[in-house]
Amino acid sequence: MDNVEKMSKNLFYKAALALSLICLMVTLGMIFEDNISSAGPFFVTFLIALSISFRGIPALKGLAFTVFILGVSATALYYPVLFTSVNGFELALLITPLVQLIMFGTGSSMGYKDFVELYKSPKSVIVGVLAQFIIMPLLGFLLAKATDFPPEISAGIILLGCAPTSVTASLFAYLAKANVALAITVTSLTTLLAPLLIPLLMKLFADGFIEIDVLGMMWGMIKMVLLPIAAGLLFNKLLSGRAKWLDASMPYVSMFGVALIVAIIMAAGRDSILNIGFTLLMVVLVHNLLGYLFGYLGARLCRLNERDCRTIAIATGMQNAGLVSGIAKVMGKIATVGLASAICGPIMGLTASVLASYWSGLAAKENSGNETVG
Repeated sequence: MDNVEKMSKNLFYKAALALSLICLMVTLGMIFEDNISSAGPFFVTFLIALSISFRGIPALKGLAFTVFILGVSATALYYPVLFTSVNGFELALLITPLVQLIMFGTGSSMGYKDFVELYKSPKSVIVGVLAQFIIMPLLGFLLAKATDFPPEISAGIILLGCAPTSVTASLFAYLAKANVALAITVTSLTTLLAPLLIPLLMKLFADGFIEIDVLGMMWGMIKMVLLPIAAGLLFNKLLSGRAKWLDASMPYVSMFGVALIVAIIMAAGRDSILNIGFTLLMVVLVHNLLGYLFGYLGARLCRLNERDCRTIAIATGMQNAGLVSGIAKVMGKIATVGLASAICGPIMGLTASVLASYWSGLAAKENSGNETVG
């Protein structure tokens, strides 16, 4: 029965890959005929089917969610009406509760053991936290100053730089064979510090672009970050293991929340994306890549071991884009301040997957070399 099920899955993944290739060929043909505006159904199907097919390819499985997000983004750009309102209800109102749900999931997956790393290797943790809140805001500010975007979009780039480490950093640290415990600890601490530091950093770096209400932003982030995480920690303490269906479903709920947030923002900022999308994409990509580079170099300068250097590089370059989207919603500027974060998600997933694969290969070679020597 297992063999039959395995064969059925393989056949399904192959069918998805074939469908994606057919839709890609149709899309390219329509682009060649200068009819890209009508290619929406085929382009979206290409991306969604490709993401499904990647689930059946071990080497590409880590990219499946990234490609799915690209498909969601394409859907929102082609059919923005699907993600703006339903029967008069503004879907943008869902962003804050979705972020709170994701933060609850983060808290429910955390426990005392996740903070033990702080005592085992305090230097690495401190370097990781400082890298996140020094390197990335500075990079965001410099990139915003170097471009000619409208003030609110520039402020969004800075806000993205001020964000804590992405909750997916630990996953990519695992794929890179880096220090997962360190990644979890840095993510936890930067997230807990975010309600205090983000408003202050935004006041310092973004006040020249838009008006920053420090206390209002702090209170908004306490409601959006600290209270849901506290509820998640309490859940972990009292009920973890007793509600296994909830424990198992939270990662999928979080992925659904991220996908819906990206779609809503893409739909709301569609006009701005079509006008400045490529330039903004390049700025966000440079911000992300420089985060990896300077995070790694900063850790090397602090004389951390190679495994921790790689971990801090990943943790520094990966921003919590979902949280940034929630902050932009609280500010009432989801279609402008929230644009950089919406674009960041797919880019970050792609670059982190490539980097993790590269370092995983290096780690395998290093281990093989050590075994040979031994």
